Amino acid sequence: MPFLTVGRDAGNIDLYYEDHGVGKPVVLIHGFPLSGRSWEKQIGPLVDSGHRVIVYDRRGFGRSSQTISGYNYDVFSEDLHKLVKHLDLKRPSLVGYSMGTGEVARYISRYGSINVDRAVFIAGIPPYLKQSPENPAGVDEGVRTRLEAAIKQDRLTFLTSFFENMYNADVLLGSRLTEEELRYSWNIGSMASPQATLQCVGAWWTDFRACVPKIDVPTLIIHGDADRTVPLEGSSRLLQRGIRGSRLVVIEGAPHGLLATHADKVNPLLVDFLQ
Repeated sequence: MPFLTVGRDAGNIDLYYEDHGVGKPVVLIHGFPLSGRSWEKQIGPLVDSGHRVIVYDRRGFGRSSQTISGYNYDVFSEDLHKLVKHLDLKRPSLVGYSMGTGEVARYISRYGSINVDRAVFIAGIPPYLKQSPENPAGVDEGVRTRLEAAIKQDRLTFLTSFFENMYNADVLLGSRLTEEELRYSWNIGSMASPQATLQCVGAWWTDFRACVPKIDVPTLIIHGDADRTVPLEGSSRLLQRGIRGSRLVVIEGAPHGLLATHADKVNPLLVDFLQ
């Protein structure tokens, strides 16, 4: 299993990654509180369409090192930069889902777009998730306080309710979502670092408004109109207005967890755009 050492604390800080296929490189960046496993339904179609697909686990999640700190987007984007350099990727496309879209925005802002071919934001959090007079459809910061309190009190019970809401299980279970998929996500999330799970909630409220104007590569934005976790109007709708020439595709009935529930809609969009 390949690992890349990106730093040290008590020991090495290692990122777990997978490298599949040959062709134009695509880096897939997962959401909270999952791992690279969440791209299971996308990897095959992308490889089959002629791409080299790199998927990795963010520090604190999956099989990567569980550090006590470093859960902010400057560190996350630096980890991504080290992975791109390590694999000597030439003009990769960066595809972020949910929390992973923050890495895409911050990476391009910090390291430039000269070595980035395309960008994809799926159910993303930029430009700035916080509810304000400028973004009335955003998320009240009180939600952050409640989520953090729930994680501190009982992280495993928190995960149950979080995933039910993320996948709109009350509506989609039995049609676009199975009990096994719901349990699989819970299992992945339960093995994440408790410290990472707690600290990453705060990272969602990162302000990316200074990053967005620097995104000058072809950009696709995908969001479900039934997303209960990250409201479309307070996130992707604003992001599309902020990135010149970007394209927003709204998937009807799709929840936040659309990589799993609406892979039949997401995958053709990805394959077509990345070609």
